[in-house]
Amino acid sequence: MTHKSLMSDVIAVSKVRHTEPHDVVLSVLPLFHIYGQTHSLNISIYSGLTICMWTNFDAEKVLSAIEEEESTILYAVPTMVNRLVEAATENPPRRSSLRFVISGGASLPVEVLHRFEKTYNTTIYESYGLTEFSPTCVENPFGRETRPGSIGLPIPPFKTRIVDKNDRDVAVGEVGELCVKGSAVMKEYLNKPEATARTLRGGWLHTGDLARMDEDGYIYIVDRKKDMIIRGGYNVYPREIEEVFYTHGAVFEAAVFGIAHDDLGEEIAAVIVLKPGAEATADELRQYVKSQVAPYKYPRVIKFANKLPKTAAGKILKRAISIND
Repeated sequence: MTHKSLMSDVIAVSKVRHTEPHDVVLSVLPLFHIYGQTHSLNISIYSGLTICMWTNFDAEKVLSAIEEEESTILYAVPTMVNRLVEAATENPPRRSSLRFVISGGASLPVEVLHRFEKTYNTTIYESYGLTEFSPTCVENPFGRETRPGSIGLPIPPFKTRIVDKNDRDVAVGEVGELCVKGSAVMKEYLNKPEATARTLRGGWLHTGDLARMDEDGYIYIVDRKKDMIIRGGYNVYPREIEEVFYTHGAVFEAAVFGIAHDDLGEEIAAVIVLKPGAEATADELRQYVKSQVAPYKYPRVIKFANKLPKTAAGKILKRAISIND
């Protein structure tokens, strides 16, 4: 990364949001991660805001700060948003100081978004970024009605396009790889010229994320290109199935992924964490999902876990999940 790329993102993102001098940023993201570094730290300092820091995320402590402070801003990942919803189930906030929330780092289930906004009387602006772009390049426009499930529109002056495997633009509504362009882009992968050339080919950063665009230009992430499951020749996007799981009242967290299958190539599997005190069987959840998706999409294998492995930034780490655990 260069100083120019980092500052380009700070300036661009700051211009599309409205903050007040008395706003307090609730800093719960690790600052060694690009999301926390740019948003919780650099943007806050650039905008002259107060930062309230914790050494680690604690839902109860953050909830208390939301109640006690006059005006707050929260940058979070979906896991944190989900935990704050659950914390409020046992201890509803007396008041909410949240002016707005930015959710990034991973896709936020629409059901969790709605529950959080209702509980904390605020608006979540889902955004999108990646380390190679410093990181944020797409976001639901501030101060306008959001589109749940969408990461929004490209932040000026950054540009986006969605392409097929031959780097040709796909039609509106079709799925392809999301590419971004602008001054916040990385310089290179250190000592990896081939990987750099492959990722930055044609002057566009190829994100590896599959997405579609609606007629108004809003972008929807379908899934990571490498996470797509091919079951018997059919493409299955784990995020779609996870969204269905999150609408079930007993489900706290869900991870859907492919496992090897001798006949189909891949089979769909899911590991589920239930809410405290909730009960559900694998067959019940299987039938629930089956009733809402195409026959080839529902998970045949469902296991339960007490928790899911996560990165230091709070993203669910699917590659560390074993169906045999």
